[in-house]
Amino acid sequence: MNQLRKADERGHANHGWLDSYHSFSFADYHDPRHMGFGALRVINEDRVAPGSGFGTHGHRDMEIITYVLEGELGHKDSIGNGSVIRPGDVQRMSAGSGIRHSEYNHAQKEQTHFLQIWIEPNVRGIAPGYEEKRFEAADKRGRLRLVASPDGADGSVLIHQDARLYVGLFNGAETASLDLAPGRRAYVHVARGSVSVNGVALQAGDALKVSEEAAVALADGKEAEVLVFDLA
Repeated sequence: MNQLRKADERGHANHGWLDSYHSFSFADYHDPRHMGFGALRVINEDRVAPGSGFGTHGHRDMEIITYVLEGELGHKDSIGNGSVIRPGDVQRMSAGSGIRHSEYNHAQKEQTHFLQIWIEPNVRGIAPGYEEKRFEAADKRGRLRLVASPDGADGSVLIHQDARLYVGLFNGAETASLDLAPGRRAYVHVARGSVSVNGVALQAGDALKVSEEAAVALADGKEAEVLVFDLA
């Protein structure tokens, strides 16, 4: 079964410095039909204005993945990490027993466009942790590159959940597929461009919930950047 979730059906909040679209219920946006998908709890598409950002705030018991599409995002946290993440970087923060951090766009002229993803962990109260890895465009071109997993396979960042995140870039004749084990499902989010997933046409911001299917098949991409979650 393939269930389409259109970009314009998402929750939306524009705070001036932050323009955010919520794939699942978040903050003031609440829709009981869209509370998450498996362990996947949040996909926020955020655009942060120049010289703006999220002040220091706290999280606990959540796996938080940040994926930058355009611009740069400065990060500082309470366990001593400080970095600037850019397109191609994948940042994982395990909030565990509690962590505080800030995220800021230090550029004075360019906005930062990124996805923040929350995945519910399968263990609680662990020591908070941080990891950051880079995946070049060539490594994602015309294929699904594993970037997050429960075992750190293939150089991916490690998350505390039976979930895997793949990212791919597709244009023209490039195709890829991901087999789904029995009982597993997938969530496909198009970050930009357009692509066909299991024969369903998706545009930027659209998503497809895939369940009771043997595979996820991607084709007919037009400058597409796609995230695929393999979930229990």
